[in-house]
Amino acid sequence: MPTLAATPSPTADAAAQLADWLAPRRHVFVLTGAGISTGSGIPDYRDAAGAWKRPAPVTWQAFTDDAVVYRRYWARSHVGWPRFAAARPNAAHRALAALEADGRVATLLTQNVDGLHQAAGSRAVIDLHGRLDQVVCLGCGDRQPRQGLQPRLLADNPGWSPGAAAIAPDGDADIANEAEVRFVPPRCLHCAGLLKPDVVFFGENVPRDRVLQAQTALEASDALLVVGSSLMVYSGFRFAKRAADAGLPLAILNGGSTRADALATLKLDVEIVATLAALVPSAGPDQELRVNRTP
Repeated sequence: MPTLAATPSPTADAAAQLADWLAPRRHVFVLTGAGISTGSGIPDYRDAAGAWKRPAPVTWQAFTDDAVVYRRYWARSHVGWPRFAAARPNAAHRALAALEADGRVATLLTQNVDGLHQAAGSRAVIDLHGRLDQVVCLGCGDRQPRQGLQPRLLADNPGWSPGAAAIAPDGDADIANEAEVRFVPPRCLHCAGLLKPDVVFFGENVPRDRVLQAQTALEASDALLVVGSSLMVYSGFRFAKRAADAGLPLAILNGGSTRADALATLKLDVEIVATLAALVPSAGPDQELRVNRTP
């Protein structure tokens, strides 16, 4: 009897399509979102249709103007931070780092605030929305590592317990309201000002120099690859629109629909980590990548 050829899995097929798309490119601009970090245990915000899975994140205005919101943020952060800080890069982060080392990826712009791309070895990274591992005083501008603030929060809240807690996106946690009201939030030790994670909140503008740096890098690229972002927030979508307006090829790898699907030259609605792991079977620096083959 003749042997039937194995049918390629959706992941293998997607990896092959992405490899073919990448093959002629030499300066790819990559934009990543929360979907790449779910494989590291960090929940995302939106479902496959791009709708919120949970209430929208705290806004800049509420954080700075409402003492209740300020206390709630830090109570939840105190609970969520240890697990967030323990997250490690997954195969998708390592694959993109390997593609950069191979000379394929020129710039990586991430909407994430977890630092996992740098931990995986990527170097040309722009943190569009900042980093959660730094804290800044809104009064005097003093900066400190977020990890160093954790013992202070513990010392200022002896005997405090959050009760039942569930991990939430970006170092947040869902805890009982009665626990929130008993929490003593931190203040700057130098000026007693409000402390804020060094990230861009909703309602807050991305620093202009950061946007210009990303736009300049995109203009020097020959394609845009979006990984794990629905692009529902304009701060990320504008780069897809800018690439399309410039005639740059746009590939999207995301589990679900995105705001830029109509602009894409390649759209892959598949599992992100498995696909990039199949694209780059080994992220070791001495390994040959599949995209090195002649197209």
